[in-house]
Amino acid sequence: MTQDVEMKDHTAPSNSVSSSAPSTLHQLKEIALLIETGTHTKEVRRIVRAIRLTMALRRKLKVQVLSGFLDFVLFPGSEAHSRLSAYLPKEDEHDMEVDTETSTDEARVKHLVPELEIYCYLLVLLFLIDQKKYNEAKACSSASIARIKNLNRRTVDVLASKLYLYYSYSYELTGDLAEIRGNLLGLHRIATLRHDELGQETLLNLLLRNYLHYNLYDQAEKLRSKAPRFEAHSNQQFCRYLFYLGKIRAIQLEYTDAKDNLLQAARKAPVAARGFQIQCNKWAILVRLLLGEIPERTVFMQKGMEKALRPYFELTNAVRVGDLELFRSVAEKFADTFSTDRVHNLIVRLRHNVIRTGLRNISISYSRISLADVASKLRLDSTNPVADAESIVAKAIHDGAIDATLDHSNGWLVSKETGDIYSTIEPQIAFNSRITFCLNMHNEAVRALRYPPNAQKEKESAEKRRERQQQEQELAKHIIEEEEDDDF
Repeated sequence: MTQDVEMKDHTAPSNSVSSSAPSTLHQLKEIALLIETGTHTKEVRRIVRAIRLTMALRRKLKVQVLSGFLDFVLFPGSEAHSRLSAYLPKEDEHDMEVDTETSTDEARVKHLVPELEIYCYLLVLLFLIDQKKYNEAKACSSASIARIKNLNRRTVDVLASKLYLYYSYSYELTGDLAEIRGNLLGLHRIATLRHDELGQETLLNLLLRNYLHYNLYDQAEKLRSKAPRFEAHSNQQFCRYLFYLGKIRAIQLEYTDAKDNLLQAARKAPVAARGFQIQCNKWAILVRLLLGEIPERTVFMQKGMEKALRPYFELTNAVRVGDLELFRSVAEKFADTFSTDRVHNLIVRLRHNVIRTGLRNISISYSRISLADVASKLRLDSTNPVADAESIVAKAIHDGAIDATLDHSNGWLVSKETGDIYSTIEPQIAFNSRITFCLNMHNEAVRALRYPPNAQKEKESAEKRRERQQQEQELAKHIIEEEEDDDF
């Protein structure tokens, strides 16, 4: 009984706190005022902050809240109000939130600016996607894009970039991503002509995602190479660009560049973007395996990623051991996972690396071994395994994978004695790669530093003001002294 009484005593104040908290509609109205202020003062950072606050309220959006907000921002009976209200399902009026705003605030927002109209489109689109009304979301996003094409205002760019993202996402959810490729190209051209760099950044990533969704890697690379490049404005968009670029490089056999791009994307990604980090790690693991590297165990033990990376851990173990039979069994066991991740073609390429790893282990273990034994240890399942083993060994020796010679007459693989690795340039290469990595990270950190707007100018103006006041005081003192001398 005492526990029940204590629970009742503790729950009472929580109800009072929740009742005193501002309603969702009230918070949306404050965001609208923030957007209006940012529009009039041309401060884009205020609109960025408004979007960030909106994403925090996304799960609280309801029909009655959106209806009340549309009535507050848009003129009832206007074209935008009628169009957006048509996308919302009908609700009972008694469920409407009570609004206690003053008429002065309402009158101030009624001076509609285009940014607020675009913001209403964004809110309705977010609500429709969360409610899984994808067809209505497609219609709403298409209407918002048609409206944005007629607006050439820098304060709209931030809102437009979000609408571009959900415009593509709504069509991707319905499997109609190919339909909007032409529209995305047209929007990218418009953003380029208007010098909308954030829009260009967003639309380029959406186009790359569109092409890669249909495995059009050549077209994606042509677009990427010809698109104008500039300093990244959004860290999220830059991470996406690095991820798509890493996938393109991996398919084009440029594994070193792909590894750098994928690892950089995973490192720069926000902590909350767990799914994106998992995808980056999956591709980075395969690329490192194709380069002949073995990822550390800590890569697979990252918090929240153990289960998703389990198939890739077993695949890495098979490649590390060099067991071709184990590699086949892992590939068959997780075939559905690899197909879903769309990395099946990279898995096929790994077979050659498994054979080469097994051959390297054999060359280290035996100073001389017959090609028939090599074929049996590699478990080559072909009609003529000895001939296949001979060609594989010859290719590995030519590429420098193993330090050995091939005795064709006797059918032997003769390994050379292992020398001192510190007498070679390999340690220098390893240190150089690490130093380059650290220097690049330092340069990126310096470029990412942010300062308050006009902080240096304000500091200089204050110093100049003090110098001017000091000079004026000295001049006034000098004038007074001259006047006193004239009196005498």
